[in-house]
Amino acid sequence: MDSAGHDLRARYAAYRWTPATSGASGAEVHRLTDTGGAGPDLYVKVAAATYGLSGEADRLAWLAGRGIPVPRIVERGTDGDVAWLVTEAVPGRPAAERLPEDRRPAVAEALADITAALHELPLADCPFDRSLAVTEARAVRNVHEGLVALDDLDEERAGWTGERLLEALHRTRPASEDLVVTHGDLTPENVLIDPETCRVTGVIDVVRLGRADRHADLAIALRELVSEDDPWFGPECAERFVERYLQRVAGKVTVDEDRLAFYRLLDEFF
Repeated sequence: MDSAGHDLRARYAAYRWTPATSGASGAEVHRLTDTGGAGPDLYVKVAAATYGLSGEADRLAWLAGRGIPVPRIVERGTDGDVAWLVTEAVPGRPAAERLPEDRRPAVAEALADITAALHELPLADCPFDRSLAVTEARAVRNVHEGLVALDDLDEERAGWTGERLLEALHRTRPASEDLVVTHGDLTPENVLIDPETCRVTGVIDVVRLGRADRHADLAIALRELVSEDDPWFGPECAERFVERYLQRVAGKVTVDEDRLAFYRLLDEFF
């Protein structure tokens, strides 16, 4: 950490700082534990001012005002070069963690419920734009600036160049968008649940939240649920997720496989 980080350490000297094992790429993340045991645990994110922590804080505040469980902001700031965000830890465990087999359907349904809750927020009230007019342009910029992790593409695109990714993106771009309020990175790791009740306790890492096609969330959630790298979910959980989601938004939407494929491709650029 630079001087901003040292100032934070001074302000939170009563806490034990532990580097987080997961968190948003590009941000330094620490969990802070009150050594006196009186206060809640905190999380500190520190990143370059261009990373978007200010935008994440704005999104957290917006979601909190609409009843979505998110971390409470303790402090936010920037010195022009570095930005920081301090939040209270949300109770619960990531939905990605392995739970007993009989709880898998309930976890899939909980993920579907929070997805539907986000998608049912009033679109006109959302000030954050993640439509294709924004994200496609950013995808192009990320390729040109070497920001796409070409060594970490999905298996079916392994070995592709940035130019090939862009060609496929432009060629398969949907003609229209079914805009809703989306999380933007809706993996089970970013949804916290009570391990006993399997109810959602919080949503984290909301830096990509905004108005976008609902398939942007569905594509990522379903990719994770059927992933062979996380086999404790599997196809049955993916089917349960879709069934529950469609029940929640009954009569409003169908799940389009072509759009799912497009938004999984789009995610490669971020």
